[in-house]
Amino acid sequence: MGQWLASNGQPHWLILWIFVMGVVLMRSAGCVINDYADRNFDPHVARTRERPMAAGKVSSKEALLLAGGLSLLAFLLILPLNTLVLKLSVVALFLAASYPFTKRVFAIPQAYLGIAFGFGIPMSYAALRGEVPMEAWILMLANVFWRWLTIRNTRWSTARTTSGSASRPRRSPSALRSGAIALCYAATLGLLGWVGMQREMGVAFYGGLVVAAAIALYHMALIRQRDPKQCFRAFLHNTWLGAAVFGGIALQFLLSRL
Repeated sequence: MGQWLASNGQPHWLILWIFVMGVVLMRSAGCVINDYADRNFDPHVARTRERPMAAGKVSSKEALLLAGGLSLLAFLLILPLNTLVLKLSVVALFLAASYPFTKRVFAIPQAYLGIAFGFGIPMSYAALRGEVPMEAWILMLANVFWRWLTIRNTRWSTARTTSGSASRPRRSPSALRSGAIALCYAATLGLLGWVGMQREMGVAFYGGLVVAAAIALYHMALIRQRDPKQCFRAFLHNTWLGAAVFGGIALQFLLSRL
């Protein structure tokens, strides 16, 4: 999304390839660091006990070397880009490496993860424009709200803020919980709509947002009873919400060139 908006629908193929590969490498490094941070907890949880470190298949030293190697490869990829991108990459690396440890400190680490995952947006603008305008930060904020939703739908770890306990979170009132989730969806789509208004985007763009809003309503129905299976289903289905938004953006730029 960031690549398409920053380039007005015509991303440079080399920069696009660099960012795609960079995202794959850094997400992989982030997963390794996450497993390293949780190495003493994962063996006691059924869902995670078979992870490589939890199962004793990979040592801590091997994990750190792998994370470092993946990060180094990602850094080498962006060397052909401008100085601003290189500076932002330092921040991106810090965010990706520190997120797993924020789960021990922050009650809502999903917001931190949203920043870490969304930092590719300002980096895309920096690579393609040589600057990071306000639009890029608004898009990143929309990503933070969306990322918060995708994780909350499966883990519900923000319940810790109301329970005061990280080990046995209590269920928050249904109306309050649903309202918070609806607010996050509204914030995501509202921020994207604001960007569209500033860009004077057309029907295709807003059509994508309408489809995304319909998908959001479907997710609200799925998670209403807080059933774990349905919440996980909504989590997996969130890719379609992102696809609807991106599809509207790509189609809008395509139509504008006809």
